Amino acid sequence: MMRAVVLHERLDPGAELAALSAGRQGVGGIVSFVGLAREEDGGVSELVLEHHPVLTERSLEDIAAAARDRFTVEAVAVAHRAGIILPGEPIVFAGAAARHRRDAFLAADFLMDMLKTQAVFWKRESGAAGARWIEPRDEDHADAARWNAPAIEKAAQ
Repeated sequence: MMRAVVLHERLDPGAELAALSAGRQGVGGIVSFVGLAREEDGGVSELVLEHHPVLTERSLEDIAAAARDRFTVEAVAVAHRAGIILPGEPIVFAGAAARHRRDAFLAADFLMDMLKTQAVFWKRESGAAGARWIEPRDEDHADAARWNAPAIEKAAQ
């Protein structure tokens, strides 16, 4: 099972986890991550994620498929908000279900690193100081680059 979706309504992490968990009897572990929109220094009042309906969803599907193909997982799921998100609201869900815990952990970590650097979104924060566009940080690119090491692939085998 692979799910990759852009949501325009509020993200429900519990519902996403329930869908990822449903019917997974041969699975030994499920790892999920929920990212929240945070208030940065300077008082961010909202985060706006703009997207292209086809390109963004395709980028999420490609990231989920890469995790599914790279790790020994039974299922992966990505749900990402678009539109206006307020501080404290869930913005992303990434999850992986696997027979062995290590693959589930690695796949979820991989999903988030790739989402931070490869998902097609245009991000803008607004607050008291005005609005500014957000790009992935050097640390985000360094996190994504570590997956180029072949020893990490299919680590639980």
